[in-house]
Parts: sequence; structure tokens; C-alpha cells
Amino acid sequence: MTIQKVIAEIEKLIAISQAEDFDNVGLLCGLPERNVSGILVCHDALENVVEEAIQKNCNLIVCFHPIIFSGLKSLTGKNYVERAVLKAIENKIAIYAIHTAFDNDYFGVNAGICNLLGLQNLKILQPKKNNLKQLNVYVPRDYSENLKEALFSAGAGNIGFYDECSFITEGKGTFRPNEGSNPFSGQKNIRENAEEEMISVIFESYKQNQIVAAMKSAHPYEEVAHQIYTLDNENQYSGLGMYGELETEMDEKDFLNFVKEKFKLNIIKHSDLNNKKIKRVGVLGGSGASGIRSAFSKKCDAYLTGDLKYHDYFLAESKMLICDIGHYESEQLVSQQLFEILSQKFSTFAVLKSSEKTNPVNYFL
Repeated sequence: MTIQKVIAEIEKLIAISQAEDFDNVGLLCGLPERNVSGILVCHDALENVVEEAIQKNCNLIVCFHPIIFSGLKSLTGKNYVERAVLKAIENKIAIYAIHTAFDNDYFGVNAGICNLLGLQNLKILQPKKNNLKQLNVYVPRDYSENLKEALFSAGAGNIGFYDECSFITEGKGTFRPNEGSNPFSGQKNIRENAEEEMISVIFESYKQNQIVAAMKSAHPYEEVAHQIYTLDNENQYSGLGMYGELETEMDEKDFLNFVKEKFKLNIIKHSDLNNKKIKRVGVLGGSGASGIRSAFSKKCDAYLTGDLKYHDYFLAESKMLICDIGHYESEQLVSQQLFEILSQKFSTFAVLKSSEKTNPVNYFL
């Protein structure tokens, strides 16, 4: 199987198009037409990880953080990024990064954190906006079912944990074929009436091209009457962060000890203790200061993330416990999650998890 085909299968499971605009995800280096000898899953594709891939005969590295984030103007090995990329290129190893595509995935980074904490009734903390569209397309009644199947196969009609969702309105359409037309039915220069159905489906915006192509391919008409609208609805199943509820509420200190035990932490930075019970908990893996206000608005009793600054802790307003457990620490489950996903998908070649340390932060205790 080629690298390109492997990536296509990965993106059926974790849509790369749901990544944030600022991110640099996808195939970062390597030739897509090469056959895959093995996959190495890691957190950061550093030089020691590339060396590990060489030793384990893996020519595709699937990493969480993109090793190339800002543009490279040269490749001379003058820093850790260039050394890793050069080593990969010289040894014909491809690097594929998934980052915020997995952050925004309902079953991704933050779901892993919630599952570790045993949270229930999970919801997205910051649902994606301007992410949903609606397609209305008109089709002869006898061709309605075939067109629906084509739209569903292209990814339309998925709403949360339901798929093949649509709404149909019956009606009568009119058209008049003019000179130069090649009508499916009727005669030129004569107005025709047609018994038609309007099929309405919702889809994520990144699927638009494939859905429109499927619609046109399956539709019998030469000119397909359709409209596409951007919806104000937030996508409740895609976005940054999650929140849920503990099975049993805890005192603040008990909660902090619980988090330390679950994440195997030596230290947690947190805001003032307020003698409150902790029941609803918000999480956002990585740098999550942007989620504090969202957690506050969702009435979370505690919020877990990483990379907080001095003034971020003031946002607790003595009403919410804000916890910084560390950037890497909050994402430590990612490699195992990706390893399990890819291991189940690919059985014709080895899928391995890196054993190399890539966390750059150390603590002197």
C-alpha cells in the first residue's frame, strides 16, 4: 500500500480538514507514491524519533505535533527542525502530522482525557462555528433514491451519531429547454412540468466538493438545480475541548490528587481553592487558555489544560478551579490513541509506537 493510500484511509477516520486554519497538518515531507514498509506513531517527529524509524524499518512517521510549523527557508541542519527533516528526507521517510485535526475530533485528544478521568455526559467545549452547510437539490421522483444514496456515500447527512439523515419535499417543477440544450426529458422551446422531490441534507463544509461532485454524477439532469447554505448552527460534534461530569463530586484537594494520580503528575499549577465541590470538569489538551471562558460559561467547576500564563489564573474569579497540568502531560495519551486506531486499520504492515522521549520540559524536584 502506498503512503498516499494509507493517508487516505487515515483521513477517513480522522478528517484532516477539521484542523484549525493556523495549523500545518498533513504530509509534511516524503513521496506519496512510495510503498509503506511500516508506520511509527509518535508525539513529536524529532531527530531521535526519525532514527528510531530507520532502525525499525518504518518509512512513514505519523506524529501529533507538526515538526514543520513555520515556513523553512533553508535546510542546512542548523536547528532541531531542519536536522529532523533532513534525516527523514535522506532516509526516504515520510512525516505526516495530525495535530488539531485530532484536537477537534469528537473521539480525539480531549475524549481521551475525559475517559481517563471517567467523565460522563460528554459535550464539546468550543463547538466549531460556520462548519455546517445545507444542500437542497431538486430531482425527478424516480431518481430520488439513487441520488440520496450517492449523497450519503459522499458524506452528506451525517448528524452526530446518526447518518443518512435527509428531508424530502414533493412538488412540481417547470423548465423550458432552449437552443443548445440536451434535455433529459421534454422538447426544446416547450415548457415542461415535472414531478420532482427536493432532497435536503446537512454536511460539514470541508466535504462540499466531494458531495457536489457526487450529486452531479448521480443526477439525470444536464443542469442540476440546487442551493447550498451556510448554517448558523454550531457543530456540536466537532471542536476544541470537552466537558463532562464526574460520577461522584469531590472536594478540590481530592480532585487535585485524583488528577495527579490519573496523569502520573508530580505537580499541578492551579488557581485559588474556594471550598467548592467539583462535579463538572472542562478539559482542553495542549495550550488551552482560550478555553477558560468557555469552561466558565458552561458552569464547569474545574478546568484542566496546559501552558497557562500568570494572568490566566485570575479568570477563575473564585468560581472555578483552573488547573495547568502541563502541555505534554495533557496530551500524553495521544500516541497510544493513534497507535490503537492505526493498528486496527492496517494489518498488512507493522504499526509501532515510538519509545523515544520527546517532552522538552523537565522538572527538578
